[in-house]
Amino acid sequence: MPDFIPVLEKDDIQRIVSTLAESISTDYKDRELVLIGVLKGAFIFLADLVRQLTIPVSVDFIRAASYGSGTSSSGSIRLTKAIETDIAGKDVLVVEDIVDTGLTLSHLIDYLKTFSPRSVEVCTLIDKYERRKSEVKAKYAGYQTGHGFLVGYGLDFDEAYRELPGIYHLKFQPKEGVL
Repeated sequence: MPDFIPVLEKDDIQRIVSTLAESISTDYKDRELVLIGVLKGAFIFLADLVRQLTIPVSVDFIRAASYGSGTSSSGSIRLTKAIETDIAGKDVLVVEDIVDTGLTLSHLIDYLKTFSPRSVEVCTLIDKYERRKSEVKAKYAGYQTGHGFLVGYGLDFDEAYRELPGIYHLKFQPKEGVL
């Protein structure tokens, strides 16, 4: 059974979301902004973020797979759900739960740029900067951390723990008889 070590409590997350929403609302005032949530992990963060924005936005989703059931990216990225919104000439903000190696996000940004948007930027709740393998930068980053496998508030381990209201470092206990 894993241990859950608190990283961000529900109130901390809401303060972060509010701060990010204020910055985004200011930066994109009087512009046509499309938020593209990266499924599945970002759906809770995106829902909270949209409700805090003070500007009109369009919302769409994209899905890419790179983790499978492991705790680190496989490096092989598959697009499993494409966008449905016309983003040509519009500002696009990719909303991600966590930016880790940056490989998946880099792939998604390159894909989105093929549709000729005005701009493509990234908003992430968690920026795991120390593990970056691709030069991708989040214009809006809520919380920076270096390591640890995180779950809760949409983040999962093999589809489990998304429903947790806070964010936790998932620490696995060794099995009996195993050092």
